[in-house]
Amino acid sequence: MYHTVEFAVEFVADLEVPRRHRLERVLLHKGARRQAQIKPYVVETEDGPVEVADLFFEDGTATRTVPFACFSLVD
Repeated sequence: MYHTVEFAVEFVADLEVPRRHRLERVLLHKGARRQAQIKPYVVETEDGPVEVADLFFEDGTATRTVPFACFSLVD
C-alpha cells in the first residue's frame, strides 16, 4: 500500500535505482511529497533507539534508514 509522505526537512538520500549497482544521491526538499511504501523498524544509535523506515517509491526507487523525524504521513 502506498502512502503520501511529506518531508519535514531537506534530506539527502541515497537512492537505490533498479538495475544499477551504484546509489544515486538526491536532495529531497522540505515540503516535497512522494508516494511510498513504508517499512518501519528501529535502529540502535549511540543516543538510543531511533525509529526509521525504508521508503519504496512508486517509480521503483528506494531509500533506506530514513528517520521518522524527517518525514510525516499526509494521508
